[in-house]
Amino acid sequence: MSKRSRKALIGITTYGRQEALPFSLPSVYIDAVRAAGGTPILLPPGETDPTILLEPLDGLIISGGGDINPVWYKGSNHPSIYSIDSDRDAFELQLAKYAMQHHLPVLGICRGLQILIVASGGTLIPHVPEVYGNSVLHRIDPEPGKRLPTEHFVKINVESRLANFVQNTHISVVSWHHQAIHKVPDGWRVVAHAPEDGVIEAVEHEHHPWAIGVQWHPELSINDPHHERIFQAFVQATYIEQSLLTA
Repeated sequence: MSKRSRKALIGITTYGRQEALPFSLPSVYIDAVRAAGGTPILLPPGETDPTILLEPLDGLIISGGGDINPVWYKGSNHPSIYSIDSDRDAFELQLAKYAMQHHLPVLGICRGLQILIVASGGTLIPHVPEVYGNSVLHRIDPEPGKRLPTEHFVKINVESRLANFVQNTHISVVSWHHQAIHKVPDGWRVVAHAPEDGVIEAVEHEHHPWAIGVQWHPELSINDPHHERIFQAFVQATYIEQSLLTA
């Protein structure tokens, strides 16, 4: 069967192995990919050769989750950093580099955006409230060890691909993060901010056929057409790439 005669195979990274629990991923990621016309394939951390996993796939989603160990971007530790998983960090950084080098369509969501940035040589803000002074805009921490999502607005650059397929430049998003981009690496451009405080909310790669990272969680708003279109555009991009490869 040729690639062009089947649904796009979309790899989605999973959470790591923590306290002997099973590898897992919220079902909304899977639902979003299926609704957009793709077939989800879960990618648990641990494999040392990303080529084995990614060669058969048409696209990659790097999912959300805990914080990246700051040693990967020569950052400093912070008491707010949580759920560091060395296996997952190493695995996803390898996947990101492969996707960038081989022009595999890739969508980074929250932590996934940060993985793309770190893999490309960028850096992160360890704790957004200490830099931007807003402790509840991007995530709610009602008590120690408990974290909740929150909703706010994002302003998208009108000349970006993101605005083109979202079909709007001012949308409501669900966020669940306390870290964000600090230094944007070469090749990437900022295409969205939170207007209330200026936190970077989305980036696009300038040369890759389809590499986009969003700091919010579009899978949590899949019934909103703006967020549904992100997954639709991503899956459609994998078919375009298939056509180029098989032409």
